[in-house]
Amino acid sequence: MSIARLLEGRDRPVITCDADAPVHEVVALLAHERIGALPVMHEGKVAGIFSERDLIYQVAAQGADALQRPVRDVMTAPALTVAPDTPILHALSLMTRRRIRHLPVVRGDTMVGLVSIGDLVKHRIDRIESEAEALRTYIQTA
Repeated sequence: MSIARLLEGRDRPVITCDADAPVHEVVALLAHERIGALPVMHEGKVAGIFSERDLIYQVAAQGADALQRPVRDVMTAPALTVAPDTPILHALSLMTRRRIRHLPVVRGDTMVGLVSIGDLVKHRIDRIESEAEALRTYIQTA
């Protein structure tokens, strides 16, 4: 199954910010939306990812001054991305290997969605439970 199938049922737009936004505004956006990361956009393209981890690293290094900087200076860049036709297991493997929790989904230069490691793990668990139930039913009716 591909990432595109996970995105099919979503109707909420992905929360993003502009690369020139001050860190304190982006932190307020993360808090307001109750999310841990968001894609950072520049000229309509994904320029990077800004996450809670980025904030912690910058505040530890620079103190409160980090909050006044543009997010482009503190984001993780370049962002790793996947295409909609990427298999879910491939995306999960990439996230595990690179120790990241969010992947923008892009078609060409256009972002079409965002998946988290939680989305992918939930899908895998649901699939495993479904297969186990099918096996139980098969065994009971055989």
